This record gives sequence, structure tokens and C-alpha cells, in this order.
Amino acid sequence: MNIYLKQIKDISFAAKGDSNHWVNLDTIEKAGGSNAASTPMELVLMALAGCGSMDILTILKKKRVQVDDFEVNVSAERADEHPKVFTKINVEYVFYGKNIPAAAVEKAIEFSTAKYCSVYAMLKNNVEITKNYKILESKS
Repeated sequence: MNIYLKQIKDISFAAKGDSNHWVNLDTIEKAGGSNAASTPMELVLMALAGCGSMDILTILKKKRVQVDDFEVNVSAERADEHPKVFTKINVEYVFYGKNIPAAAVEKAIEFSTAKYCSVYAMLKNNVEITKNYKILESKS
């Protein structure tokens, strides 16, 4: 896997990987950025949410569980001192649909975090990661 990163202005960047899709990175103005894109640490959390979500929804689809809509809320705490790593992360999965079996959701989350999600595997030994879920009726 390869990544190419190009400076846009000051410490604002655009990067792309082997998939050839561009992602912008920036930081707050106080730190020298333009506040025009997600920060690298936000992207880590997005990668965690995205990786697990892809696994979970694929597993549920294979189990023929109908999910009408899906959201993830991630909150994190960081160390006060540099390098200001994440110290705690909570991932909340929100499933929308009718008759979604909780057991199937729990099993899918467990498979993702125990076996499939590469991002979770990289973080779990260095950060306290908690996870929870909600199953709600469809929004529409």
C-alpha cells in the first residue's frame, strides 16, 4: 500500500492512496492550518468507524438482516501532553430497521472487532476502546 501526500498551502495537504481517491488534511488556524479539512486524528477515528462499519454491515447482509439505515458516533479523549495520543475511544453503532435481532448485531460487532477490522486491531492495544449499539425503528 502506498500513499502520496502533496502540500496545498502551509500545512494543508491533499493525499491519495492506491485507490486514487484524494483526501484533504488540515488543522486549526491556531496551529498554522486553514481549518479547511479534517485533521489527521479525526481521520484515524473516521477510519476506525468506517472499517468496523464495512465489516458489520457485510456480516449482517450475509445473515440476511435488513438494516434500513446506519450511523456511527465516535467520541474520543486525548492525552494532555504531546504526542496527544488517544487515551479513550467510544464507538456507538446505531441501526435503523424493523425486527433487527440484537444477537446478530452483537455477533457482527464481535466478529469485526475480534477478527476483521485492521484499524481496530492496530489501536486496541494502545487505546481503551469501548463500543455500544442501539437498534431503532426506521427513520421514515
